[in-house]
Amino acid sequence: MTVAILGTGIMGAGMARSLLREGHDVTVWNRSTEKAKPLADDGARVADTAADAVAGADVVITMLFDTDAVAQTIEPALAAFGEDAVWVQASTVGIEGTARLTSLADDAGVAFLDTPMLGTKAPAENGQLVVLASGASSLRDRVQPVFDAIGSRTQWVSETVGDASRLKLAINAWIGVMVNGIAQSIALARGLGIDPQQFLDAVDGGAVNAPYVQLKGKAMIDGDYTPSFELDGVIKDTDLITAALREAGVDTTLATAVRDRLATASSGGHGSEDMAAVVHAY
Repeated sequence: MTVAILGTGIMGAGMARSLLREGHDVTVWNRSTEKAKPLADDGARVADTAADAVAGADVVITMLFDTDAVAQTIEPALAAFGEDAVWVQASTVGIEGTARLTSLADDAGVAFLDTPMLGTKAPAENGQLVVLASGASSLRDRVQPVFDAIGSRTQWVSETVGDASRLKLAINAWIGVMVNGIAQSIALARGLGIDPQQFLDAVDGGAVNAPYVQLKGKAMIDGDYTPSFELDGVIKDTDLITAALREAGVDTTLATAVRDRLATASSGGHGSEDMAAVVHAY
């Protein structure tokens, strides 16, 4: 298939490479062209404009930081969409953001799917993302080859656009709590004079362990904050989560505490590092 990817950060670049490995024709665009150029070596075409990128594409994937970035990118390009093209909106933009982007698609007569992804750098690079999708079931066959190339599986949440983003917020709420819990335990072990590796060794193989505990815990111990999910991106998502909690009538105390620790680490100069750098706030 012919696929355009708008946004070639950590996730977009990984998805592009996964699509290229599966033989798809990929065009990429990024606001900073320098970030897109390395993908040319992998076989992608680098477009000068978003409109140029989407022209002739069967599927257009947006993977950008927030709602404003997606809207500013897509609005000038909507007129260039082909009649049968599908816009796969993969950025985490929350409930209101998804409604805003859906309205843009509807006004332009462009088929739209709400498809946030689960996974970070390595899953994106290895075609192992989990695709959460919501929207018209009539579009599934048109996009499934793309989803199969970038993901290990696709979870069709519902035919109601926005439900996949609602689920993504619930999942990211858990991720934020988990990484902060790991950071607190690592810091507590150190503060009590215990080698924090012993914390990881003790939970390994038990019911309270998880791959994320070992992955992020090791990064915290080693001080390796090479970004796979930037800390400032988690802050953005936590703000979306907090808004959703309020809308749902669910208590925001835990999300507020999570954001406070993330913001403390960011103000200490760790915002562009991996979210494991939140350990500095403890």
